[in-house]
Amino acid sequence: MPKASEIKKNAAIEYNGKVYFVKDIAKLTPSGRAGASLYRMRLYEVATGAKADESFKADEMINTAEFSKKKVMFSYVDGNEYVFMDNEDYTPYSLDKEVISDELMFITEETIGLQVLIVDEKPVGLELPTSVDLVITQTDPSIKGASASARTKPAVLSTGLTVQVPEYISRGEKIKVNTAEGKYTSRA
Repeated sequence: MPKASEIKKNAAIEYNGKVYFVKDIAKLTPSGRAGASLYRMRLYEVATGAKADESFKADEMINTAEFSKKKVMFSYVDGNEYVFMDNEDYTPYSLDKEVISDELMFITEETIGLQVLIVDEKPVGLELPTSVDLVITQTDPSIKGASASARTKPAVLSTGLTVQVPEYISRGEKIKVNTAEGKYTSRA
């Protein structure tokens, strides 16, 4: 059994007799020498999709739940459901828009390396690749002779995500974006 400090985002845990999917983790460090770190986790119940926010002490033991990952690709949108297709056997997996709202800013039809997380044969979340290629739809004109210095400008990407890019990047270019930090890394 891992400690709360060892639990990562996109893990499945058992808590209060229910299975939850860990959507987000924030570390809280109370002031004072005696205060132990707390880990505040945003959880989604696998069975109902209900949201819960729970805090755990760093050394508190947590039961992990069995889960599997399937490589998928984005297929289509059906109302509030986003449908992903298994790359091997073409099984469709539907995920609610609210559950994957953070990940949607990085997904297009061309996105490769997506994995759906499955607990008790039910899709509960989506794992992104480390970086994705997205097209810039709106930014200031590129500046001729701009060096690769630290000067940046905002750019709106095809998914609606806004990132800071170097001045020499122009509209219509495809760039690599780090999914963990939501930052520009290079041209694609």
